[in-house]
Amino acid sequence: MPVELFDSHDHLYFDTFDADRDAVIERAREAGVVGMVCVAEDAETGRRGVELARQYPEVHAAVGLHPHEAKTGSGEVFEAIKTLAQHEKVVAIGEIGLDYHYEHSPREVQCEVFRRYLRLAHELGLPIIVHCREAFDDCERILHEEQRASWRGVMHCYAGTAGQARAFLDMGLHISFAGPITFKNAQKTREAAEAIPTERLLIETDAPYLAPQRVRGQRCEPAHVADVAAKLAEIKGLTVEDIARITTRNARVLFGLEVPRHETIAYKIRDSLYLNVTNRCTNECVFCARTRDPVVKGHDLRLAHEPSVEEILDAVGDPSAHSEIVFCGYGEPLIRLDVVAQAAKMLRERGARRIRINTNGQANLVHGRNIVPELAAFTDELSVSLNAPNAAEYARLCRPTHGADAFEAVKAFIREATKHVPAVTASVVTVPGLDIDACRALAEELGATFRVRTYNEVG
Repeated sequence: MPVELFDSHDHLYFDTFDADRDAVIERAREAGVVGMVCVAEDAETGRRGVELARQYPEVHAAVGLHPHEAKTGSGEVFEAIKTLAQHEKVVAIGEIGLDYHYEHSPREVQCEVFRRYLRLAHELGLPIIVHCREAFDDCERILHEEQRASWRGVMHCYAGTAGQARAFLDMGLHISFAGPITFKNAQKTREAAEAIPTERLLIETDAPYLAPQRVRGQRCEPAHVADVAAKLAEIKGLTVEDIARITTRNARVLFGLEVPRHETIAYKIRDSLYLNVTNRCTNECVFCARTRDPVVKGHDLRLAHEPSVEEILDAVGDPSAHSEIVFCGYGEPLIRLDVVAQAAKMLRERGARRIRINTNGQANLVHGRNIVPELAAFTDELSVSLNAPNAAEYARLCRPTHGADAFEAVKAFIREATKHVPAVTASVVTVPGLDIDACRALAEELGATFRVRTYNEVG
């Protein structure tokens, strides 16, 4: 499948694109850009953006008043922007916010205008695109004071710290990165990007500004969003395909655009192919979004039905094309032990290099017998969700349907697995307050390798 990118912020209405705008759009298409948001700075650029959105199907518009222009924000301007905001191709209010670097408009005026457009976004039910430069404290304060529920929106062209980003994430906002993340001196920005959960990431160009390092000093255009995706992939330890899929889905959901839906049995992350065989589970973990938003790295894992062995094999294709095949999904795969065993054995026969099973370790309780020796015939690695250092914490965090027996069963499963399976990993999620050192000690006592998974990025 070709890479699909979404440029969440550009300014295609600028005169610098007048001579070759069609060619710019075509280059974006050739680079894999399937969507872009043309973001206004005032009423006139909002009108131009809406016209471009009408002309090009992949272009959408945002309307608002840039903080530089706040001093021009008369009632007439506001009403013009409000009218534009109701056009069918307008997907956000923006860009709005605060800029204390240049102060082209007085700070108190910027704050007043920012509030006015936040209230307009509330009124119209639209997400916000926020510009914040050297104004973190006031921007955070105003967003908090104007917040009615979790904000829908994005901090555009983010250049703050990871700690500052957390404040915006806690309010429900996304964080978007542009060309500067590729600059040689942008280590602080790259550290912030590393800390942000992938489900809150967007990418953008801010074209014609801020061309990435490869073409720095030239006019930026939407096709250059591929450079941003490549740098984020490097930072996050993912592939460009992963970042493109994740950020494009994030943008479509945020801006209320159609998200293509298809049943996902096999899904790729990095060079591993994961198999989604059931959505059933014997746990209801507090940190798992399975029942709320079952999306992992941009893959929607809701199943309309549980796939057969034949459907699984068809979805895999050539198993040797992947570094490993992982039975995982958004459920407990060993609930369907017979299907997993048959499919894994056939995948091995067809050239699978390595087979891993991600499990909660309760399969012996499910099946009423010790199934671990059976797994040894087709499994290279078991990754078991330990998730707690003791039974009380396990019950609180994982809420197992098997009740008090579950935690001891998980420990016994891990200990038994180390006798039969070449590699066994016990993992935990960094839920706030969890004693990671105690979990590590328990994993080592059981004979397993220990792995920590970041809270909000499980998958």
